[in-house]
Amino acid sequence: MASQFTISLHNVRFRAYHGLYPEERQKGNDFVVNMDVIYIPTSRLITDISETIDYARLYSIMNTVMERPVDLLETVAQSICHEIKQAYPQVQKVSVEVQKLNPPIDNFTGVSAVRYDTDFDI
Repeated sequence: MASQFTISLHNVRFRAYHGLYPEERQKGNDFVVNMDVIYIPTSRLITDISETIDYARLYSIMNTVMERPVDLLETVAQSICHEIKQAYPQVQKVSVEVQKLNPPIDNFTGVSAVRYDTDFDI
């Protein structure tokens, strides 16, 4: 089995405007995104950022997707995964969880979340 790296960004907070309801698009909501990106390194010893996946760029991709309002959290999670794959063809697997901290559900206390796991053929 080959060695692999997992690059993670967890508990990343956003204010965004995703949702089916007009008030969600107007007022927005608080979201938390967790992401794990798995790849097999091409170098035995990684000594340069060009030999790995830059987590600052991963954050930038995540932020760009979060800034584009859509109806469904599923769309958000899938978009993040596929944009990461476009930026980093060497990625083998991406897992993204998007949590909506205050979903507009009467008498609901908790978090709604969607997790999307995808394996890419390399």
